[in-house]
Amino acid sequence: MPGHGGAVSHIDLATATVRKNRYNSASEASWKTFMTDLAERASIYATRAHQRIDHRRKYSNQPYHVHLQAVARLVATVTDDPEMVAAAWLHDTVEDTPATLEDIEEAFGAPVAELVEELTDISKPGDGNRAVRKEIDRMHTAQASVRAKTVKLADLIDNCGDITRHDPRFARLYLAEMGQLLDVLKEGDPRLLQQAHELRETCLASLGREAKVASGEWSSRSGPDPLPGFAGPHFRRMFAEIFTARDIAEPLLSFDATNTCSEVCKALDYRQQEVASVRIHGSVEGYVRRSVLADGDCARHIRHFTVDQVVSGDSTLADVVHVLTRHDYCFVNMLGVVTGVISRDDINKPMVRMWLFGLVTMIEMMLVQLIRKYFPDDRWQQEVAEKRLEKALAFQAERQRRNQHCQLLECLQFSDKGQILLAHPQAMESLGFATKNAAKRVIKDLESLRNNLSHAQDIVTHDWAQIARMSRRMEEIARR
Repeated sequence: MPGHGGAVSHIDLATATVRKNRYNSASEASWKTFMTDLAERASIYATRAHQRIDHRRKYSNQPYHVHLQAVARLVATVTDDPEMVAAAWLHDTVEDTPATLEDIEEAFGAPVAELVEELTDISKPGDGNRAVRKEIDRMHTAQASVRAKTVKLADLIDNCGDITRHDPRFARLYLAEMGQLLDVLKEGDPRLLQQAHELRETCLASLGREAKVASGEWSSRSGPDPLPGFAGPHFRRMFAEIFTARDIAEPLLSFDATNTCSEVCKALDYRQQEVASVRIHGSVEGYVRRSVLADGDCARHIRHFTVDQVVSGDSTLADVVHVLTRHDYCFVNMLGVVTGVISRDDINKPMVRMWLFGLVTMIEMMLVQLIRKYFPDDRWQQEVAEKRLEKALAFQAERQRRNQHCQLLECLQFSDKGQILLAHPQAMESLGFATKNAAKRVIKDLESLRNNLSHAQDIVTHDWAQIARMSRRMEEIARR
């Protein structure tokens, strides 16, 4: 599970520690042997991808590659398959970094990309609440290969202890979901399967009671309650219905499977497009990319649509962003036929930028409401540096000179508002942050996105990870 990595040995549970140490001692001698060129390249690629966005483990604040290494080491204790070890390193790369499955395939080949795809959740924010999405992802995992299931077991083992030790409340949910996942992972390596079951039971015992979660307890929300005005039908209309997938999709050229590559290339070059759909017996079945077309019929280069790559025309922009986090292209289905395509470049379109700026503005308004709630009577001023306060006072004076009424709090910079809330534990909890460092990173990223939106800068290159996180979070709030 992204964002919750942690070494099992960190949990203060004797049984778990002894068992993992046994596996570690067995793996140390063979670790260098298993680190083939493929796995070595995967470790470098994944580490750099997560470092570029300063991705860290949620509770310990360690660099995220610590979790990836732990999962890869566990996999290496039960197999010498370099593709499985590589997939272990890469299993969160598509979900959490700007890299797509197509990037993984280009760098490491189709077999590794297929494993990573099997390990990547396919549910979208618009599919429903957490319970619904988890069931979709569980069914996806159930259909995975034995190799992918083995890697998934290693991932569960490494996440389980860290979550239980640091977040007992969420651990009850996680362990319940882990139990459901283990039911579909029985074909995975029997040693890791046994280890996962034993560790789960140990963690359950450490919590003092069974981790039984009622079906509705977490189904409608996965975080703190939103403030008034940031939930319900009105908020959802603003967030999800103003702009949809059809508003930013580009028309998709379509060709018969018998069309030659040269014919397709000529048409794509004329339209300055990279991708086209392919019809087999009159039905659109997949797509081709201009960059890979060579000789013969275009059907030789067809790529079939994956289940998580196609959205309906009225899908939210959050769903579109979610697909583009995993794939180079999001395809749009109109009246049962794929007729449109969206790439990351389309996220720079004016209407998407308007949507994103609206989301950032809503978040800033939420920060102001929280400050007023937790710092009444302007007590927040004690948390602001003198120079920053002076800057806000100067801005307020200028606005008042123009007969624009405003309160001093509204004249603070975005980052200042965030820093104020970091000083209050309940405010931190309301925002859903486990640590101050995590909150600081998000505030910094949001301010970067806000500035790039304001100054018409490229947001895809610089802010993609934050765009994905923010749209997913706001979709969760909108569905409450």
